[in-house]
Amino acid sequence: MVNVIGVRFRNAGKIYFFDPTGYDIKTGDKVIVETARGIEYGHVVLGPRLVEEERIIQPLKPVIRQATEEDEAINQKNKEKEKEAYAICLEKIKKHGLEMKLIDSEYTFDNNKVLFYFTADGRIDFRELVKDLASVFKTRIELRQIGVRDETKIVGGIGVCGRPLCCNSHLSEFSPVSIKMAKEQNLSLNPTKISGVCGRLMCCLKNEEEAYEELNAKLPNVGDDVTTADNLKGEVQSVSVLKQLVKVIVTLENDEKEVREYKVEDLKFSRRKKKEKTTAIEDEELKVLELLERSEGKSLLDDE
Repeated sequence: MVNVIGVRFRNAGKIYFFDPTGYDIKTGDKVIVETARGIEYGHVVLGPRLVEEERIIQPLKPVIRQATEEDEAINQKNKEKEKEAYAICLEKIKKHGLEMKLIDSEYTFDNNKVLFYFTADGRIDFRELVKDLASVFKTRIELRQIGVRDETKIVGGIGVCGRPLCCNSHLSEFSPVSIKMAKEQNLSLNPTKISGVCGRLMCCLKNEEEAYEELNAKLPNVGDDVTTADNLKGEVQSVSVLKQLVKVIVTLENDEKEVREYKVEDLKFSRRKKKEKTTAIEDEELKVLELLERSEGKSLLDDE
């Protein structure tokens, strides 16, 4: 076990471990640390704690110092300079006629590098742009192409739920999200219904996946034959996953059929392999969503 603290460098960014090196550091403090990008100003989101060595990327770098008022002033000044850098870069992109969308700019704490994040449909030859920017800022320039999920994480916004986007407010990393999760939760397979602001499958599909898997495991499938508590035979018409209720088309003694609702524990049935029933429209939507999933790449934002 190793004593570490967890540090973030941007809102809802990935958490990195550092050695507190004897400093009395607690959650909410600001620290100066060394990263692969250089000296950085970070926020402590996890106080000192012991973690398994397997969870640590070696070598574990130490905290240089706790941030001082002077450090905080430098960080604030960098934020102002980033706005100027963004405007200048926009002007240079227009000058060179490049088909790219500038998303954000960022200074390292020691001003050793300026990073510009952008999106584009394909590969962009920005060598001349880098030379132009380097002549203006007199420091190292890095242009980093990011995906639409990373763009949304930076820009932020409001989701269909009316709340701030998960990726921008609290998600440290993007979890794998699949169409299977939407089907498991009995959601519409219409891309416009289950896609987020970024146009990809909504991250929140992952939130309740385990609960739905557990609840669905207790229910029969639509179309299954069941026996009710009052010894009537029937066929499952529909299920309510959260309420654990099942609507059954039962056959009465006079051979008449009637729809009745039962609690799942009042039914006897043997689960069959889940059948995939999709319409031609749903099949087409699945193909579109699968293409979107395959187009998802690794997030490039957190690469300290």
